[in-house]
Amino acid sequence: MPVLGICLGAGALHAFIATTQFTLAWTHSIEKIRWEEDYRVVGGNLDLTEARVRGSGAGMEPPAGAVLRDGAWHYRPALPPQAALHLARSTYVQDYEVCVDGVCGPLANWIPVSAGTTTVMACDVP
Repeated sequence: MPVLGICLGAGALHAFIATTQFTLAWTHSIEKIRWEEDYRVVGGNLDLTEARVRGSGAGMEPPAGAVLRDGAWHYRPALPPQAALHLARSTYVQDYEVCVDGVCGPLANWIPVSAGTTTVMACDVP
């Protein structure tokens, strides 16, 4: 039976994380404010279920309807499920974090930053 999860890829490098729910987090390069997005794997896509931002700044205003709770603005972006996320990465800023079951680690644990733009997508492995 196939195992459902997320596939990470950059060039010839690939990795698999066996999870159907994860959080993608990063720190804004200028404002130094943490952003978090919660995703679920649904029907071969990534469904963004909630986003949080721990402050505001240039181009980072919380959207209408956002609720301030525990020091972060919580909201649900009005986006359809996505086939893939394309993450631009650089050695000049802190790497993205991937959190599964409350345990977070840098994306570089799976794909090095030097590999460049990294794609995240739903997948399954036999």
